Amino acid sequence: MLKFICADLDARPLFWTEDNKRFGFEPEIAQAIAKEMGEELQWVFLKWADFSTYLLSGNADAIMCGSAITPEREKQFLYSKPYAYFNESALIRSEDHFEKPEDFQGKILGAIHESTNMALAQQWKGCQYRAFDGTSDNVFKEMIDALSNGEIDGVVDDEPAFGGTIQDPKFKIAFTVETKNAWGIAMQKDNFSLKEKIDHALNNIYQNSMHQEIWNSNFNISYPENLI
Repeated sequence: MLKFICADLDARPLFWTEDNKRFGFEPEIAQAIAKEMGEELQWVFLKWADFSTYLLSGNADAIMCGSAITPEREKQFLYSKPYAYFNESALIRSEDHFEKPEDFQGKILGAIHESTNMALAQQWKGCQYRAFDGTSDNVFKEMIDALSNGEIDGVVDDEPAFGGTIQDPKFKIAFTVETKNAWGIAMQKDNFSLKEKIDHALNNIYQNSMHQEIWNSNFNISYPENLI
């Protein structure tokens, strides 16, 4: 049994749950990895803030929930090879007219605490910031609700995470920054055996084009050349 941690959020097309079934890019990649490994896949749903503690306690095998590989995180986790590269976007209300980072001067930007998204937002000078700590049951919805009711003026997150949200005419993407963050599966630092198996499975689904098929079925984003 392969146990992966994620949050039970609706962040389509990245991931979402309907009738106790998991859909989207990450669940399909995870299922393909598990199949290559000859394992059953089980999702463990937790609040964002509880991911690290649960993994490091040995209750699950890995975190697969939009985790960008950063030097700081690599001090805590062992990462698989990347399974995606994504840019980051700013989501705003449809009636607003922000088109570049400078337009947010004096405005409030929201992002998940200690995320690559917050790190990006903090590079935009003259802004105020609200960090969402991930202790709620649905931190993504919490950010979108705060934008909707005017508590904040923009949400910074990974480009594909807004795929479902922008179907609502109340919201739009202001702009996208080409950050090309590498996403990986986070494991305990000493679990080299699992990393080897996951990386081998990823190599196989790259080579047999399964990975690209899953990407193309979920995104209208060009397939990253560095994954080919």
